[in-house]
Amino acid sequence: MTLDDYIAGLIFGYILVVARIGGAVMFMPGFGETQIPIRMRVAFALVLCAALYPATPVAARLPGTPVETVLLLGLEATIGIWIGLCGRVLLSAMDFAGYQVGQVSGLANAFGPSLGAFEGATLVASLLIIGSVAAIFASDAHHLILRALLDSYRVFPVGLVITGDLAQQIVRAGGESLYIGMSIAAPFFVMGVVLNLGMGLANRMMPQLPVFFVASSILIVAGLLILSVATPAMIGHFLDQFTAWLGVFRF
Repeated sequence: MTLDDYIAGLIFGYILVVARIGGAVMFMPGFGETQIPIRMRVAFALVLCAALYPATPVAARLPGTPVETVLLLGLEATIGIWIGLCGRVLLSAMDFAGYQVGQVSGLANAFGPSLGAFEGATLVASLLIIGSVAAIFASDAHHLILRALLDSYRVFPVGLVITGDLAQQIVRAGGESLYIGMSIAAPFFVMGVVLNLGMGLANRMMPQLPVFFVASSILIVAGLLILSVATPAMIGHFLDQFTAWLGVFRF
């Protein structure tokens, strides 16, 4: 092997690492947030891939044919984007939970800034997403993300992808995201049922009572109170589920 072939193989190996790890970083919670400018995300992905390249099992060699080159790049990019999207689907549980909390407790605001994946997300959803991303870095879970990206080469070797497993796992991630969102918002559903039932009984007993104005104030106060108490547990529950999913890539 000549020096030119070796250097070309190193460059192609780096491109393969960028296709997988860079593709995952562009969507992964904490690293791929939409509030980060796209140029900064791309620059960070390129530097991170250069730092992790020596720790990956990617061989420094050129494929024999152009078809093999395109096929390898497509497979690595597919795996990387799949990993990032699965993480993003799990994070969307906080967006869903925040939307439900805002609707039940009367804290929804259509004019609030949307920081999540859903259009018209409430301020509560934005709060939960920001808190979850901050918790990822505060608890050093971003180290687990980087470790999972490296371990993905053991689960999915270079040039090997099983589309059936990818489809099955992203469907499971969607179901897990719905479960997380519903379990987080469950106390607020109970609060809404109890308070609305009580206001309905009060209206039957005192028809002259302005139930709408009284119920709105009680729902907002109760929602803020429960939110202030339950937010750490809500973010902690998501973080536990997210780190457990990252452990899937480890044997």
